Amino acid sequence: MLVINSFEEFKSYLGKELGFSNWHTIDQEQINKFAAATLDYQWIHTDKEKAEKEGPFKATIAHGYLTLSLIPYLWKQIADVRNLKMEINYGIEHLRFGEPVLVDSNVQLRAKLKSIADLRGITKVVIEANLAIKNQTKPAYLGDVVFLYHFI
Repeated sequence: MLVINSFEEFKSYLGKELGFSNWHTIDQEQINKFAAATLDYQWIHTDKEKAEKEGPFKATIAHGYLTLSLIPYLWKQIADVRNLKMEINYGIEHLRFGEPVLVDSNVQLRAKLKSIADLRGITKVVIEANLAIKNQTKPAYLGDVVFLYHFI
């Protein structure tokens, strides 16, 4: 795991791959809990029998936004940003979903530092986030995640 203690340390990784998370399995229980939390019960996510019979993927698939919601959890496996007063999930830019994540698939976040700026003491970081799916060539998504870090 990468340990970052300051703006200067973070900046030294500009343009570089930062690493990758552990593999995470998205199972039906997680999909169902996400459906309940977001009130999105579309059958392609929650109805195993119908998805197997009538669905284009012959299985349920994870919500796209479920896969996005894993970014903070998976990012913390890549980088330990220390000496902070606060960190903020600021945004996602230029994101495209490339491949559905079938139930029981393993996913892994891969991160690259695209840009970093000092905004009057607040560090704005843009991370290229690529969610790989085990044994698939296309990622689940590729996009830029923006974080704000307030270093001490």
